Amino acid sequence: METEDGMKVVTAIDSFKGSMTSLEAGEAAKEGVLRACPGAEVEVRPMADGGEGTVDALVYAMGAERQTIRVEGPFGAPTDCTYGWAEASKTAVMEMSQAAGITLVPRDQLNPLRASTYGVGEMIRDALDRGARMIYIGIGGSATNDGGAGMLQALGFRLLDGAGCDISRGAAGLRALAAIDPSGADPAIQACRFRVISDVQNPLTGPEGASAIFGPQKGADPAMVEELDGLLARYADLAKEVVPAADPAVPGSGAAGGLGFGLRTFLGASLEPGIDIVLEVTRLEDYIRDADLVLTGEGRLDRQTVMGKAPAGVAALAGKHGHPVLAFAGSVTPDAGVCNDHGIDAFFPILRGISTLDEAMDPETAKKNMADAVEQAVRAFLAGRG
Repeated sequence: METEDGMKVVTAIDSFKGSMTSLEAGEAAKEGVLRACPGAEVEVRPMADGGEGTVDALVYAMGAERQTIRVEGPFGAPTDCTYGWAEASKTAVMEMSQAAGITLVPRDQLNPLRASTYGVGEMIRDALDRGARMIYIGIGGSATNDGGAGMLQALGFRLLDGAGCDISRGAAGLRALAAIDPSGADPAIQACRFRVISDVQNPLTGPEGASAIFGPQKGADPAMVEELDGLLARYADLAKEVVPAADPAVPGSGAAGGLGFGLRTFLGASLEPGIDIVLEVTRLEDYIRDADLVLTGEGRLDRQTVMGKAPAGVAALAGKHGHPVLAFAGSVTPDAGVCNDHGIDAFFPILRGISTLDEAMDPETAKKNMADAVEQAVRAFLAGRG
């Protein structure tokens, strides 16, 4: 049995929401590996798929520093937001939810007619002022439905009413929108590439659009959903007068209340699956290429895991190089067996005994459970190698 040296293990585990960050899960797994094989080389690579922890994974991979600035929140009140900045590459990594997220608004105050993405534009402008040449922006968890109108206003675009005056913030301002004037847009936009992290495939408008699908969870009743959809349709028509190629039907345009449309149309952004960007930026394949074993996982393994989630992406990379993959999860559903058909050789729930949900999700307990489960799985792996 190989016990002291010569084995390389890579951990690429997504966060266990509410329990362990990706880095914490990876470090706990590393502890388990080293118990079973003290001489192993263990590379911990934080992982995410576009959801919670994505910015953390990218910031870690790039060696970026955190920048905190004050911007307008969804309803105009000042709020502090943080994004990652890598000076050497002039690259920013941000989440729109920092400035316009649904978690910034008390549930009884949600109102997608009023909520604005202006603060998102301020965050982008701050990065542009630093000389950004690349901006990654995750657009999940929004409280807004303004199509990115507020973001454009913060970046110098003028959204005008029939009298040539600036419209008000939020989707409600689109009621008066008569023209979009890009002449004052920040010129630094042209020198920067924007890559949007989004797994949402919805178009901007219609029965599968931003308002119909996501509006209700942001506080919209049926009448408001209908109005919001009409406002975004009118906004898209006016956008075509400025950018003839503007297409509200492009998949992802409806992400974050239409912010996907605004970013793609006016900033030339590409809308890309989160796992693809994370795997690229973290250079995970470089670490996996000569590994003997790859460990991955997430809070819950189920049939959805194989549909663009982090463990599936990690397993695909490992499979490309013929490496075995073990996955670990807080819970495993009966339909998780499909993971075995998508590159995960074996998976293990980390729970060690009967417990309440609160007990299982206690961070220290979760880390111990992860280390213990990984230790035993690696021991079995080593025994199988002879």
